[in-house]
Amino acid sequence: MNINLKRYKVFLITLVLVAAAFGAGIYFGKTNQNLSYKEPAIENSSLASSTIDMTPFWTVWNLLDQKFVYTQKGAKPITEQDKMWGAIQGMAAAYGDPYTVFFPPEENSSFQTDISGDFEGVGMELDIKDNNIVVVAPIKGTPAYIAGVEKGDTIISINGTSTAGMSIDDAVDYIRGKAGTEVTIQVARAGVTKPIEIKMVRQVINIPTIDTSTKGDVFIISLYSFNALSADEFRQALRDFVSSGKTKLVFDLRGNPGGYLDSAVDMASWFLPIGDVVVRENFGSSTPEQVYRSKGYNIFTDQLKMIILVDSGTASASEILSGALQEHGVAKLVGTNTFGKGCVQELVQITPDTSLKVTVAKWLTPNGISISDGGLTPDYQVKITDADVAAGKDPQMDKAIELLDNN
Repeated sequence: MNINLKRYKVFLITLVLVAAAFGAGIYFGKTNQNLSYKEPAIENSSLASSTIDMTPFWTVWNLLDQKFVYTQKGAKPITEQDKMWGAIQGMAAAYGDPYTVFFPPEENSSFQTDISGDFEGVGMELDIKDNNIVVVAPIKGTPAYIAGVEKGDTIISINGTSTAGMSIDDAVDYIRGKAGTEVTIQVARAGVTKPIEIKMVRQVINIPTIDTSTKGDVFIISLYSFNALSADEFRQALRDFVSSGKTKLVFDLRGNPGGYLDSAVDMASWFLPIGDVVVRENFGSSTPEQVYRSKGYNIFTDQLKMIILVDSGTASASEILSGALQEHGVAKLVGTNTFGKGCVQELVQITPDTSLKVTVAKWLTPNGISISDGGLTPDYQVKITDADVAAGKDPQMDKAIELLDNN
């Protein structure tokens, strides 16, 4: 996939080597990305602010130079530049936000490879909750999905390395690799007392986009991601729905990790009048809010009956679309609370070979509800149990069809 970074606002989800084009938003092509750069001078200095005493920083800097002894065989000696990068990484980490990260040259090169469309990996979306690496959702048909990785799994080790204190980006680095190679993770799963070991062989990942089906007089659209093709494929699925003569629609967004904001806005526009708010982008008190509105395709009449299926794997763009259609009264939500992925990052080039990914905003629903604060709450809470899965039952889909048939 070739992504025009100056055109699209995309969501980062730190997808395990399925290109970072999903999850929390990232700005690309900003005017402040080409900053003037001078090699940092390594010398005792102080900030312009008189309230900050830099003496401890330089004291530690010099003590490390004088006293540190390498004890590991083959350890690579640290350079002055390495220390500078490490200090900047620590400053970014001090904000306590897992999505605000400074990338030194090696990590920056790896990250740029991800967002440019390198599709080798296992195919699952990761995030951090309560300082743990968790699986938002495995992508249908990928090694992670086939191996039995489940949404909500907490990854406790990768190839024997504990994930305690590990960042999302480091977790991706451990899991990524060439197609045909193997990676082993251990996961903790709700309701299971012992860790589960899962082995996967990395592959070139082909992300599915959309499926359609019918159950009786109900038309079902299942969307798996909001990629660059999603808007066009959704348009065709709607044509098929209209051609079917049916008026009852189930839109299945379970396990959908999100993707392009543009796609979510375009899809919402098929159901909303022109100008209706789809999502608000809140930058805090310093910058005016940006509002994304329906383009007003709005082809459906009041005869349309629509249910959206959601769960803990429904994230970012999926939540934006679901929240907009729920709050505008177009559709009811059935399932469980969504993931709550509603922050936006800007990728800023710091030097020719380093960059800073910094959280700059959060997504709000049309009514001003922060998506990050616990996700969306369904109108009808319906869980799927292990017994349901074993029996091949889908009580969430059953509830959706029941509601459509009775209204």
